[in-house]
Amino acid sequence: MCPYDYYTVMRHAIDPKHLRLRMVRYAQEHGVKPAAQAFNSTPKTVRKWLARYEGTLESLAEHSRAPHRRPRKLPAEVDAHVVDLKRQLPSWSAARLKRDFDLPWSAKALRRIFRDHGLGRRYRRRKHETKRCLREVKKHWRLFQQIDIDTKVLSDIPEYWGRLKRLRLPRYQYTARDVTSGLLWLGYADELALSYARLFAERIIRHLRACGFRYILVTWQSDNGSEFIGSWQAKDDSDFTKAIEAFPGHTHRTIPPGQHRFQADVETVHSLMEPEFYEVESFRDRADFLKKATSYNLFFNLARANSGKENKTPWELVLDKRPKASPLLPLLAPVFLDELLVNQLHNDPQRGYDVWALPSSGKNTRRRLAAAPTVSS
Repeated sequence: MCPYDYYTVMRHAIDPKHLRLRMVRYAQEHGVKPAAQAFNSTPKTVRKWLARYEGTLESLAEHSRAPHRRPRKLPAEVDAHVVDLKRQLPSWSAARLKRDFDLPWSAKALRRIFRDHGLGRRYRRRKHETKRCLREVKKHWRLFQQIDIDTKVLSDIPEYWGRLKRLRLPRYQYTARDVTSGLLWLGYADELALSYARLFAERIIRHLRACGFRYILVTWQSDNGSEFIGSWQAKDDSDFTKAIEAFPGHTHRTIPPGQHRFQADVETVHSLMEPEFYEVESFRDRADFLKKATSYNLFFNLARANSGKENKTPWELVLDKRPKASPLLPLLAPVFLDELLVNQLHNDPQRGYDVWALPSSGKNTRRRLAAAPTVSS
């Protein structure tokens, strides 16, 4: 005889169908009452499962005990109205729909309607699922439909800090990246300034135009840093915005304040370069730094496969969208923007003053200017 009550065993069984099958086979061989005694059950229970058994394990599954008809079921037109509201507002709960639309039915009844029509609770997408969906959208964008531009502070990297102080290396990285292909451009400076951001963007735009991308629509997206928008109290567009929009087809927009996930494509570059470049490379001087930054930029554009972009390099993605693209497109080398600005002002024939309008007069800037020749009137 079974030492445990049949119903106790059923409650704790992982799959009760197997125990019922043993009971049915025992009853077929020894009879109903011996089976009820052996399994510590009742003859009525043994007869029920004998009648239901059809030779398969699934025939011994528990049947639903829900009523066959619901006398208080809501009419079909009510169901249609509730389903229509839920499809228009899929994230709203039954309680909120009842409250905001003043529905006379209970939230429980509304949830039952949702279940009957496959409109049950929607679980919020996880972060990696959202990223995957966004990648699929960006994959179908036009080449250079959007270029994200941002800056990175380099003085907070421990491995780089000592070299920065000893060799007077740049403190800030200016980064621009095409969203759909991942193509990367770099610039460096000792300060965050509108002049440098404008010069950096203009250099990239002229490079794109020289490579055959003259008549394209490009959106430049940046955060709300002072190097892009100037003063937060300014009522007019900044010099950076005006410089970009002076080129036909190019526009500038900023992300909502505090929403840095809008800049995910360019922020990804910053998180990659820190362990792959700044933490592992050593530099002899500023020229050696620029040479190695150029090598990394070429490696990123031409050789580094991106797992978030079909395991292809940026250049391969460019060729997928523009098979006859100029081979010079990924070869724009990084520059020191402060030195480039000094050179441009020095060679400008319209200027006749010895004092140039640089972003600031820090010690490093004054030291380099003292060594540079002045422009004669």
